[in-house]
Amino acid sequence: MNACRIAIVGATGAVGRTMLRILQERDFPVERIFALASARSAGTTVHFRNQDIPVTDLSNFDFANVDIALFSAGGSVSLEHAPRATSAGAIVVDNTSVFRQEPDVPLVIPEVNPEAIADRPRGIIANPNCSTIQMVMALAPIHRKTRIKRIVVSTYQSVSGAGARAVEELERTSAKILRGETPTAGPAFPHVIGFNCLPHIDVFLNDGYTKEEHKMIMETRKILSDDSIRITATCVRVPVMIGHSEAINVETESPLSPDEARDMLRDAPGVEVMDDPANASYPLQLDCAGKNSVFVGRIRRDPSCKNAIDMWVTTDNLRKGAALNAVQIAEVLAEDQHIAR
Repeated sequence: MNACRIAIVGATGAVGRTMLRILQERDFPVERIFALASARSAGTTVHFRNQDIPVTDLSNFDFANVDIALFSAGGSVSLEHAPRATSAGAIVVDNTSVFRQEPDVPLVIPEVNPEAIADRPRGIIANPNCSTIQMVMALAPIHRKTRIKRIVVSTYQSVSGAGARAVEELERTSAKILRGETPTAGPAFPHVIGFNCLPHIDVFLNDGYTKEEHKMIMETRKILSDDSIRITATCVRVPVMIGHSEAINVETESPLSPDEARDMLRDAPGVEVMDDPANASYPLQLDCAGKNSVFVGRIRRDPSCKNAIDMWVTTDNLRKGAALNAVQIAEVLAEDQHIAR
């Protein structure tokens, strides 16, 4: 890979800090790194390769000296500053939802559709939704073998996916309940999250689905290049710090046995099969935290539907669900001889 000048937009947030850790862990060839955030964070520092990197105000930053900009600071920030970065010559990898359904912006999981990276006329590559990433990682090998007809998915998403305020809210409300006190909700969630499950992620739309559920539906079809797949989703926030899980029912065009599915997934890059229920071995959110793989277990035949199987999928939403996927896209870009300037 070529040495690159990297900018992290949203460097002080949970995903931004995780990007810095993963760049270091994977020994990414960084020529220079820029930590960018809002004006209120300017002057603070973030840690990278035994150095304290000063945080620069994004609004005043010149992207002319950046090769790849990794954005994870919210949709409004990406809408304003991603075009500014690409105009200066940087390639943007954006972790928000604002560009994902744009036809001229590739939506990429490197283990699934890396070829899409090359077709980026606007200089922007979109990182999929965290829940979409782990589901498609588990289903893409199956779709290649026998086309998927229908997906029914229910998610169990950790509070870290909603940001630092949500993590604090889980801690605060759980502590109050344990002390026998009555907690109050807000500001991150409309109801108390401590010891509770909320079937409400993002805003509700006119059809009764949430925006998060629509993301999973539309993004899966785009990544797999198949608009014929029928998908329904229910997304739930659960009182877990890190790690998203999903119960997935998938109907295929031709028969697929659980053993065949296990073999496919064992061979799939970035996927680990944990499927020994007799010994209580299956993916757990607590165990996946801090790890890079997508873990799959509870693979079994659905007796109620011909050619359907069920599975349980878990991953660290801050890593493969966000930061790792973005860094992997940057790794593909760094192999391009035209990146280094």
